[in-house]
Amino acid sequence: MPRVPLPPFWAQILLGLVLGVLLGWAARTWEVDWLGRALEETGDTFVQLLRLAVGPLVFLAIAVSITKLRNVSGAARLAGRTLLWFLGTSLIAVAIGLAIGLLTDPGAGSGLTPADGSAPETEGSWLDFLTGIVPTDVVTPFTELNVLQIVFLAAVTGVAALRLGERAAPLIAFGEGALALLQKALWWVIRLAPLGSLGLIGRAINEYGWDLIGDYATFTADVYLGCGLVLFGVYPLLLRLAAGVDPLRFFRAAWPALQLAFVSRSSVGTLPVTQKVTERLGVPREYGSFAVPFGATTKMDGCAAVYPALAAIFVAEVFGVGLDLRDYLLIAFVSVIGSAATAGLTGATVMTTLTLSTLGLPLEGVGLLLAIDPVLDMVRTATNVAGQAVVPVVVAARERILDREAYANARGLDAGDLREAA
Repeated sequence: MPRVPLPPFWAQILLGLVLGVLLGWAARTWEVDWLGRALEETGDTFVQLLRLAVGPLVFLAIAVSITKLRNVSGAARLAGRTLLWFLGTSLIAVAIGLAIGLLTDPGAGSGLTPADGSAPETEGSWLDFLTGIVPTDVVTPFTELNVLQIVFLAAVTGVAALRLGERAAPLIAFGEGALALLQKALWWVIRLAPLGSLGLIGRAINEYGWDLIGDYATFTADVYLGCGLVLFGVYPLLLRLAAGVDPLRFFRAAWPALQLAFVSRSSVGTLPVTQKVTERLGVPREYGSFAVPFGATTKMDGCAAVYPALAAIFVAEVFGVGLDLRDYLLIAFVSVIGSAATAGLTGATVMTTLTLSTLGLPLEGVGLLLAIDPVLDMVRTATNVAGQAVVPVVVAARERILDREAYANARGLDAGDLREAA
C-alpha cells in the first residue's frame, strides 16, 4: 500500500507544541485531572526513554569517536581548536548574560524574598567537580548517570584503544556495532518527539500556567533574550565571519535538532539528530563524530554561560548582596571552565550551585530558581545544541575540510529521513 505522505519533522514537532499548549491550557482552565495526568505521563515517558540511552550512548560515542580520529589528518590540532572555540564562544555567551543582568536588575523588582528560597538537595563545589571526575568503580557512573565520570571512562578507553593499535581492532569493531545498534533504537524514540513535545509542553502549561511567570518576568525575559542573542546573533556572525557560510542554511538544516532540544531539554538525547545535522552540513563524519559528542557533554552556552550569569545576579539582588568586578570575573571563569558539570542532562542545578558557592552567595537561592527552571531549560538546551553544531562547522571550514557544496544544499530532516534512520 502507498505510504501516506507526512509533513517534515520540524512541522510535526511544531504541531505537537501547539496541541500541547491547547491541551495544557484546557486541563488547567477546566481542571481536567485525567487530561493533566495523561500529559504528564506522556512527557515523562518520552524523557525517560531518552535518558535510558544516555549512559551507554555517551560512553560509546566518545570512545568510538576518539578511535576514529586516527583516520583524520591533524586530529590533535582539530581537537585543540574545537576546544578553543568551545571556550571562546562560552566566554562571549557569559559576557552577554552579565551585560543583560546588569542592565535589567532581574531580581530587584521580583517581589521575592530570601524566605521564598530553600537549599537544594544536591549541590556542586570545586572539590566535588575535580575529585568527582574519577569514578570509584566502573558501574556506579552508569547507575547514577554521572555523565562527567562516563566521559572520563570513555576517554581513557578510546585513548587506550588507539595506543593498542591493531590489537584493539576487534574491540573497536564491537564498539562501533554497539553504537550503531543503540543509535538505531534511539532514532525510534526520536520519531516519538512530536508526541513527547505535546506531553512536555502541555504538562508545563498545566502545572505552571502563566501565574508563576509574574514574579520571574524580568528574569525569564532576560534568559530568553540572552539565549536568543547567542542563538540568532552570535552564532550567525561566527558562521558568516569565521566560516564564510550562509547562516540561514545552517538554521534550515539544524531546526529539527533545535526543536527536539527545546522540548526534550536534553543535549545528549538530541545527540543523534545533532550528528545528522552536522554531517548534512558538510562536516566530515570522522571529525563530527568526535566534536558533537564532546560538545554534548561540555558545550553549554545556555545552561553554563548565559544562565549562571543571570542567576547569580538575580540571587544576589534578592538576598541583598552586592557584586563587584572580581565577582563578575569569577562568574566568567566558572562558566567557561565548569561547563562540563552540566553534562548534557536536563536542568542546571549543579552548575548554578557551583557558581553561587564560588561567589559566596546563599545556596537557598537555588530554591527560588527551581520553581521556574523547566520553563527556562527549554531555551537553554536549544542554545546548547546550536553551539554544539556551530563549532564543528566553523572549525571544519577554517581547516578547509568542510564540504561547502553539501552545506549549500543542506536541508532539514523530513519523514523519509526519519524512516531511513530508524
